Amino acid sequence: MRVLVVEDEPELLQVTAQALRESGFAVDEAADGEEGLYKATTWEYDAIVLDLMLPKIDGWTLLGKLRKKKKTPVLILSARDGVRDRVQGLDIGADDYLVKPFELSELLARLRALIRRAAGQALPQIKIGDVTVDTRTRTVTKDGSLADLTGREYAIVECSPFSAADW
Repeated sequence: MRVLVVEDEPELLQVTAQALRESGFAVDEAADGEEGLYKATTWEYDAIVLDLMLPKIDGWTLLGKLRKKKKTPVLILSARDGVRDRVQGLDIGADDYLVKPFELSELLARLRALIRRAAGQALPQIKIGDVTVDTRTRTVTKDGSLADLTGREYAIVECSPFSAADW
């Protein structure tokens, strides 16, 4: 799963991107709104983590422009914690809103949920015949037996558009 993180605070950007990578995400980074908008509209992402208070183009503007072109799930990650801010973010087109400071485990769970919903999956398991891919535990089983996969192999399976006939 490929995620774009748009955050102007260097340390938070680095920590968030590293945590996502350690959880198996492919991560692109942008340190300002202009770079974030360029990447978000140029490449395909499974989700975008977006700060609101960004240099060059703020997160509100970035999200508004993005929604004119793409439906990529967006999770706003912001220190702006007022109800009015959260409502505005969701009304402009964000799919979720998480207030800083936050727990990495919650960010990861919210991203997984956003990506599942966008893919039409209500549950974290994808079943194809006798093969089950569990996106929460990042495991693959066939006939109930656990497949021993590397992180890269799992990522390939998770992103592959296989049908049951392929297995």
